[in-house]
Amino acid sequence: MTKQAVTETIRICKNRNILKQYLSSKEVEVVTIMMSLFDDEQIMKTYTKDIKRETLMEKAILMLKKGKIDIDEVSEYFPELLESDIKEIEAEIMQLA
Repeated sequence: MTKQAVTETIRICKNRNILKQYLSSKEVEVVTIMMSLFDDEQIMKTYTKDIKRETLMEKAILMLKKGKIDIDEVSEYFPELLESDIKEIEAEIMQLA
């Protein structure tokens, strides 16, 4: 989790009126605490998982470009990808068309 992710989470909470007053007055402290909760091992695990996901997305895009699969088949061939990943792939493919 990055500082940007923590501050974005705090922003979302404040917008949804979740601990808004507390977060508004203690945002710096909350960011510091949240950042200290994640050690190097967790960061490395997250990074590795993101790289794997990106690699799978790149492979799916390549297969789509070559006509090996249709967008409807991405989840079948790449079950590790989330629905949001597939939508992102679809958007990228549509831009190339």
